[in-house]
Amino acid sequence: VQLQASGGGWVQAGGSLRVSCAASGRTFGSYAMGWFRQAPGKEREFVAAIGWSARSTKYVDSVKGRFTISRDNAKKMVYLQMNSLKPEDTAIYYCAAGYQVTEVPGTDPTMYDYWGQGTLVTVSS
Repeated sequence: VQLQASGGGWVQAGGSLRVSCAASGRTFGSYAMGWFRQAPGKEREFVAAIGWSARSTKYVDSVKGRFTISRDNAKKMVYLQMNSLKPEDTAIYYCAAGYQVTEVPGTDPTMYDYWGQGTLVTVSS
């Protein structure tokens, strides 16, 4: 599976942005998909994940109610809609794919086998 993230950019605090991840490979529908982010000087952290059938999602507490992860298996796409953005959301956002036994997606980056190159999101105050 190859992943290509896009859609990052600059936005003022309170604004919205949607980042996308395009996947290649025939087995996309079998993978859990996750979004992680890494801010300057910080470790990569989990943001959101969605199970292979989209029935199950998980979010880090700091983005609950503001971010929404979704997927379109027919188009092999994953999206992260980000609303009410804050300066602390500034980071490089990475999409990741991982084969997981259950529908419930994992939050540990070690559970993801494939990573995209990242897209930068900058939120100004």
